[in-house]
Amino acid sequence: MIGLLGGVHCVGMCGGIVSAFSVATPRRPFPVPVTNGAGAVAAPAVFDGAGRVIAYNAGRLASYAIAGAIAGGVAQGVRTLSFMSSIQIGGYWLANLMLVALGLYLMDVWRGLAKLEAAGQVVWRRVQPMVKHLLPVDSMGKAFALGGLWGWVPCGMVYSVLLTAMLSGSAVSGAVVMLAFGAGTLPVLLTMGMLGTRLQAWTRRRGVRVAAGLVVLAFGLLGLARASSGVSLGWLDALCLTPPAASSHGGGH
Repeated sequence: MIGLLGGVHCVGMCGGIVSAFSVATPRRPFPVPVTNGAGAVAAPAVFDGAGRVIAYNAGRLASYAIAGAIAGGVAQGVRTLSFMSSIQIGGYWLANLMLVALGLYLMDVWRGLAKLEAAGQVVWRRVQPMVKHLLPVDSMGKAFALGGLWGWVPCGMVYSVLLTAMLSGSAVSGAVVMLAFGAGTLPVLLTMGMLGTRLQAWTRRRGVRVAAGLVVLAFGLLGLARASSGVSLGWLDALCLTPPAASSHGGGH
């Protein structure tokens, strides 16, 4: 849900990246060999614009999964420490505060996450030089690799979900959290790759951004309420990360 609703931010932040990918891509489509019914290589099929967009996004989701696995793995590795429970509780509060910040960010009410994205430029400056080795984008492999680098672009929304991935309990579940988030962003970013500026104009509408921001804000406030009072919300608990205090009494994740 956060990935889907946060797509209005993705279009604003990543729209320029998608456009740059298009410029960096040769005008002519590059071929993908296919086989006929007998197994012999037939005439090459055209890997068109849609295929490129899919490859870019597949690479982006792969980088999200790696980041989630790292975050979840770090937490898993230190969870035996005596002070880990305090870290988990603090992380749960921080994760929900980040959702509140993200909701306000999407509504253009508070731009604090922009400072976090600026801090993330330290990572991006180390990754960016690799881009030149992937141009021109004349193969599926290059498109996938370029999408993988795209996944490391500083983004406050990604950072907020990474905190949840860290609290998920293991490297595998951390990767799954980030894959779920990435899958949520796909409808908007795949459409962005096809429609370009037409989708950008729609997501800039005040009503669209406020509606998306309010839902994400509600997720964060709900999490804070659960953390502060230990309130059980029945069926909703199955969809939300359980506060550490509750999980120690038999709650699930």
